[in-house]
Amino acid sequence: MSATRRMTVGQALVEFLANQWTVDGDVRERTVPGIFGIFGHGNVAGVGQAIKQLHVEQPGLLPYHQARNEQAMVHEAVGFARMHRRRATFAATASVGPGAANMLTAAALATTNRLPALLLPSDTFATRTTDPVLQQIELPHDTSLQVTDAFRPLSRYFDRVERPEQLFSIALAAMRVLTDPAETGAVTIALPEDVQAEQFDVPEAFLQPREWHIRRPLPEHGPLARAVAAIRNAKRPVIVAGGGVLYSDASTALREFVEATGIPVGTSQAGGGSLPWDHPQYLGGIGATGTAAANAIAAQADVVIGIGTRYSDFTTASRTAFQNPDVTFVNVNVAAFDAYKHGSQLPLIADAREALLAFATELASYSVDAGYATEIAARKQEWDATVDAAFAPSGNALPGQPEIIGAVQSVSDPRDVVIQAAGSLPGDLHKLWRVRDELGYHVEYAFSCMGYEIAGGIGVRRGAPDRDAIVMVGDGSYLMLHTELVTAVAEGIKIIVVLIQNHGYASIGHLSETVGSERYGTRYRYLDETQSFENGDPLPVDLAANARSYGVDVIEVEPGPNAIEDLKAAVRQAKANDHTTLVHINSDPLVYAPEGDGWWDVPVAQTSTLSSTRQARTDYEQRVAAQRPLLG
Repeated sequence: MSATRRMTVGQALVEFLANQWTVDGDVRERTVPGIFGIFGHGNVAGVGQAIKQLHVEQPGLLPYHQARNEQAMVHEAVGFARMHRRRATFAATASVGPGAANMLTAAALATTNRLPALLLPSDTFATRTTDPVLQQIELPHDTSLQVTDAFRPLSRYFDRVERPEQLFSIALAAMRVLTDPAETGAVTIALPEDVQAEQFDVPEAFLQPREWHIRRPLPEHGPLARAVAAIRNAKRPVIVAGGGVLYSDASTALREFVEATGIPVGTSQAGGGSLPWDHPQYLGGIGATGTAAANAIAAQADVVIGIGTRYSDFTTASRTAFQNPDVTFVNVNVAAFDAYKHGSQLPLIADAREALLAFATELASYSVDAGYATEIAARKQEWDATVDAAFAPSGNALPGQPEIIGAVQSVSDPRDVVIQAAGSLPGDLHKLWRVRDELGYHVEYAFSCMGYEIAGGIGVRRGAPDRDAIVMVGDGSYLMLHTELVTAVAEGIKIIVVLIQNHGYASIGHLSETVGSERYGTRYRYLDETQSFENGDPLPVDLAANARSYGVDVIEVEPGPNAIEDLKAAVRQAKANDHTTLVHINSDPLVYAPEGDGWWDVPVAQTSTLSSTRQARTDYEQRVAAQRPLLG
């Protein structure tokens, strides 16, 4: 008879997680190197007690980290997971009701980004002997439904441990999904609070170290041959590199392939860093927030090779980026769902690195012609000059965001990581930030979650403690979720936060103008006598003081002609510090980045009494006319 141990469900789960390992070629690391938690009546006596007991018995096996917001816990796990190329992530435990519900946004973010995060929300009593408990939802039509059921559509895997014996199959299935490149995302195990504390006999085998090997599927012969034939016949091919290039550690393979063939590359937000900015074949971001260089080449491409991209509407410029009527799409992705997306004629279900290595072998004699190569070089040179001009200090008291990005860029180091998620910064960074390291660009733009930046930046720093994490955030996104600054202070985690104060929602303000809504509801101002926020005085909100109250070192850059030089000095000082530093700078939200000739489909009202809306509708109808029904 195999050996067993008498444990609670919480104790068994925590020890199980501490002994899981991910293996990816020669790399072996803990799949779950730590756990975040905010405790309440749902988990304090179950998982909370188990974490404490493991800490006493085996210190450091599964370190516990205290958070200030349940959503932020999962954001940290996602930031960490990206820096580890999806090989590792953190677990996050929350209590019943609001504690669990606070993680829903982050679950959606993890799943949308195809990044692993393990969620352990608590649930109400499985026995129902004390129904309704505090914070329990009661739905008369189905009393079995609870807050945790809301995780079902947001998770790549969901289950509920209603009996102790179920833990074995549920935990193993959760790890399978967590470590599967094609399936990963939010993995949710709902834990009723009474079951967490129940004892049962746990086989020692369940608690022993277990390895999960990352799958790197090779391209099948038939689909590979068809893809190779299409590329070989191409006159104007282009590569769209997505996050899959980075997660499969395929940057070197990509570089070698494009150097041999001369094929140009544009990147999605997730693919930023696939090539360094100054590589001859790299044209920058592609799509709605892409560069004029990448979008000009994409518009005429006859073969588009998507590698590890899910082809979001920003990457396709809402299906207007690729205008060649005879364009063919080769779509390489480890997930069939993404490989077949938009009717791609030539899906290739394979690991990005393995596919690129196969392409390199099969296309050894292929290269683009001299005329196309000359055009690629000219487009790149022109865009580089455009960025140089955008970065040049204006001397205005309130610098524009492009100048601010240029200043931060100029004093950053090649291996620094810039972190962003929402507002106008993602678009500007996609066009302007000159990435020098494959993991140096982290813009969460699949869910584009306001408030992700600071928590995600802490996760980045946890995942790469030898790199500076530079969080760039606007005041709107900062106000959404800034409390994890306390976590950074408490744990001595160094991040650099560049807080750009523009007194409102800069991105939506600009979008509001383009759809004819005249920036309505996007300014941070006092409510005036007309019950409008449009004309009141700016609010006297002091975000620098807010950060300082958390114990953060704050450097304020005063408006004036020297603001950009002062910003550079402030970031240099922040980099020299060994603790979290926030740099606060005021900006002019009406100074925009150079036009990249991309478009994003946001429908405009078909009828309106506002002349601005009527004009926007006319412009919209002209843009919509360029949309393709499918990519493929």
